[in-house]
Amino acid sequence: MHSIKFGTSGWRGIFCDDFTLENVRVVSQAIADYLRESGEHERGVVVGYDTRFMGRYFARETVRVLAAAGIKSYLCNRDTPSPVIAHEILRRKACGGINFTASHNPYDYNGLKFSLASGGPALPEITHDLEGRANAMLGEVCFKEMPMDQAYAAGLVEDIDPRPHYLEGLGKLVDFQAIAASGMTVAVNALHGAGRDYLDAVLADAGVKVVSVNNHPDPYFGGAAPEPCASRLGDFIELVKSSPEMALGLATDGDADRYGIIDADGTFIEPNDILPLLLDYLIRVKGQAGDVVRSVATSHFVDAVARHHGRRVYETPVGFKHIGPYVSAKQVLLGGEESAGLTIRGHVPDKDGILACLLVAEMVAVQGRTLKEQLVDLGRRVGEVYHRRDNIRLCAEVESGYAAKLATPPTQVEGRRVVGTVAIDGVKFLLEDGSWVLFRRSVTEPLVRVYCESTSPAGAERLVKWANGFLTE
Repeated sequence: MHSIKFGTSGWRGIFCDDFTLENVRVVSQAIADYLRESGEHERGVVVGYDTRFMGRYFARETVRVLAAAGIKSYLCNRDTPSPVIAHEILRRKACGGINFTASHNPYDYNGLKFSLASGGPALPEITHDLEGRANAMLGEVCFKEMPMDQAYAAGLVEDIDPRPHYLEGLGKLVDFQAIAASGMTVAVNALHGAGRDYLDAVLADAGVKVVSVNNHPDPYFGGAAPEPCASRLGDFIELVKSSPEMALGLATDGDADRYGIIDADGTFIEPNDILPLLLDYLIRVKGQAGDVVRSVATSHFVDAVARHHGRRVYETPVGFKHIGPYVSAKQVLLGGEESAGLTIRGHVPDKDGILACLLVAEMVAVQGRTLKEQLVDLGRRVGEVYHRRDNIRLCAEVESGYAAKLATPPTQVEGRRVVGTVAIDGVKFLLEDGSWVLFRRSVTEPLVRVYCESTSPAGAERLVKWANGFLTE
């Protein structure tokens, strides 16, 4: 029997293997017990799901467990993006939210994401608590359920449509008038996920010319993982590239919390470049105040922009649950991570791919330049930064010595002094010229994720090569 394990963004598993109705009921009971003990359960829970198999069925089972515990559920009436659920938690002042999604993972996965009253993902101390409760109940019928008709009759479940309120909130953050006035045409790709009828619809309603693709639900996601990365968006990239009138391609993942951006010439723009571009735009063009928070694996291009504008950078472990609290506390203007996560002050403390795409569209419309042109200009003003990422598979012999190697960092890397280390998540070597290398051990596979950054493409490639040699030689 598989144990319940929460990762960086909730509990995920494979259908009919570890992600089963029985386990969903157990985890739901663990959440119900936690909420009752916290004393906040009377404010109710927002419950939603994306376009995966049996999403609404899993959501209804959770509602039945919560109802039996005397906890009201606000059940979304259709597949709903994660950031929309976060927004609804805040709007209703609910005690939390439960969303059935495996985000960008393949179709044979599903997951359960538990969000707090803040609208942000549950923090590690809470997910560890839920793991303990759930694993203690595995194999036993420790959950209670109430039939749906009784739950409705008792007022313990209410069907809701959070879409209008969320879209209204976007109008306070995005200059739709500027996007429409630019006359640009935008391609939107929902990747068959819950983002359909959100990004494409709100742009079209504002008078923007939109070409929408993959905007119908498909639990197979067109036969590939719903991840808005360059390798997944080949056809979409070609669509943008071959259409002279197209200014941008905007994509969201399965639950629309991640984004993928295609420039007018078909170039995929990495999130590590989108974050500094938007930070600079918000400060320089929109005149907004505030600092920035990023994960330890995210590009220091963000730091260069912050330094240029005299803003502070906060660094967190990987996972938006660590970034969200800074947003909730209104400490920062922008929060982001290299894995296509972004939010801004005044919005939810969780990543929002819909908002990210809209802000990029506004930035291009207002400045009248392609993203590549804006990147060149930004590099001239704050300094160029190049990033690379690799996965290093470990044999048993090398794996046994991994921790010891990182515990005694080298004094030099590629002829440059190591001037510091960061160990909040993996180990990051900081070099004297601003370059850096981060090693993060996978918790599920015998591999190490390596992130490298330098002031030149060749320098970044050399760091990747050095990292491989450092671990394996």
